[in-house]
Amino acid sequence: MKLHEYQAKELFRSAGIAVPEGLIASTVQEAEEAANRLAFPVVVKAQVHAGGRGKAGGIKVAHSMAELRQAAEEILGMNLQTAQTGSQTFTVSKVLVEQGVAIERELYLSILPDRTSAGIAIIASSEGGMNIEEVAAADPDRIIRIMIDPLLGVQPFHLRQAGFGLGLQGELLRGFSSLLAGLYRLVIGKDLLLAEINPLVITTDRRIIALDGKVEVDGSALFRHPEMAAMKESENTDPLEAEAARHNLNYINLNGNIGNMVNGAGLAMATMDIIKLAGAEPANFLDVGGGANADMIENGFRIILSDARVKGILINIFGGILRCDVLARGVVEAAGKVGLRVPVVIRMEGTNEEEGRRILAESGLDLITARDLNDAATKISAIAARP
Repeated sequence: MKLHEYQAKELFRSAGIAVPEGLIASTVQEAEEAANRLAFPVVVKAQVHAGGRGKAGGIKVAHSMAELRQAAEEILGMNLQTAQTGSQTFTVSKVLVEQGVAIERELYLSILPDRTSAGIAIIASSEGGMNIEEVAAADPDRIIRIMIDPLLGVQPFHLRQAGFGLGLQGELLRGFSSLLAGLYRLVIGKDLLLAEINPLVITTDRRIIALDGKVEVDGSALFRHPEMAAMKESENTDPLEAEAARHNLNYINLNGNIGNMVNGAGLAMATMDIIKLAGAEPANFLDVGGGANADMIENGFRIILSDARVKGILINIFGGILRCDVLARGVVEAAGKVGLRVPVVIRMEGTNEEEGRRILAESGLDLITARDLNDAATKISAIAARP
């Protein structure tokens, strides 16, 4: 689960990390009221789940109320597209009006789990700001990487290693070490998948402030953090994904033309590969899980069919926890309720597969049974090639 910048900064404050004073606003009037409580210059920042907002026009500096009003009018309601969003756009429904600061240096700092080493990675650079991706690609030696054993936790020498790598000394080094230790505790204590500060700035009066913040929370750990779950916001969430979540379905909307329904995340990934090898593109990732019932299958069908781009559906089931006969009855029941406007190819293997195939054959529905994965790919390819 991704947090907005203003939410990330609330967490940073709780960890003792300095951030600029700021207020959230959903209208131009609220932005003006926020600016009246601050001192110019202020910064108006679009609150969307994407980086690169500055280059896309989603961050503007205002030195007067007139400039503030113009910035808020331009950003609120805009469809923001950045280098990180690809073809997707985000409609800006709120902005953060934040106190401007005088910047001397911009640094980069992030902490995230490293799956390769099963450790925690601290990543830092003396070249913070909007072009950190270019720095990492062009000059990777300027990126500091420090690996932490999560059983031992962050140690003083880790803090010094990061600080010295950034060229910090004296009071700045001590202030940075305290900030980094607090950020590490936040990542561990809140089950974060990412905590990024870019830029982390040194001000002209020698303070260290988190000028921006990007935080991603492990959704599987939200049951331990109800206060974090309460931060989830639905705007800019894909409506099909939101609908699937209400029915406990693992669904991700994609840009293709072949819908798929699978039991198991690994099998779902393999099924999407099969669809691509067949010359088509997957329209979604949908894992109904091992405990799927008729209602879940019906809702999965309904969500897939609500995507007008879908030309066909591939159901790929390995019958283990979810028996093939149970799946077949669920498919027949769901298809009868929602109606099928596109061809459906079904490949099933495993427990009670023959009974499952019999149920499908006797259903009277236009369902295409595949013998194996190769047969399923061939049939999906023929469907995708139709005009």
